[in-house]
Amino acid sequence: MQIMVGDLVPDGDLTVMGDSGPEQVSFRALVKNKKVVLIGVEGAFTPNCTSQHVPGFINQADTLRNKGIEMIMCLSMNDIFVMTAWREAMNASALKMLADGNGYFTESLGLTLDNRVWGMGLRTKRFAMIIDNGRVNMIGVDDVGVLASSADSVLSAL
Repeated sequence: MQIMVGDLVPDGDLTVMGDSGPEQVSFRALVKNKKVVLIGVEGAFTPNCTSQHVPGFINQADTLRNKGIEMIMCLSMNDIFVMTAWREAMNASALKMLADGNGYFTESLGLTLDNRVWGMGLRTKRFAMIIDNGRVNMIGVDDVGVLASSADSVLSAL
C-alpha cells in the first residue's frame, strides 16, 4: 500500500556520501524536527529525471528554502556512487542524494516501479513529498511525465 498524506514515514537505512565515503543513515534521523522535500526518481541519468524532474528542484531550491523547506533530498535505487556522480554532473549541490540500492525503503513507502520489461529491474516511482517532522503533508506521484511530482506542484502545496 502506498504511503498517504498524514502517514508517518517509515524508518529505513539509506546510504549517503560522507566525507570518508559511503555512510548509512536512518531516514527518520534525517527528517526529525525538520520540514523537508523528498523526491523519488526512477534513476540517475534517466531522461525525464535528468531533463525535467531534478532541474526543477535545483532551480527552485532557494524559493523552497524561503518557504520553510530545510532540506531537499533525492531518493533512488541507484548506488551512492552513481547518485554522487549524477549530483556532480547536474550541479545539484542543493540536493542531498539518498541511495536505496536494495529498494527496501522504497518498498516500505509502496512506491516501487517494476521496470523489468525494459531490463531496468525494480526502481523508485517518480514522486515528491513534503514531510514535516516525519509526517507526510503532501505527496505527488507520476506514472508518466513530471507533473504531480514537479517542483511547481510542491511549491503550490506550501
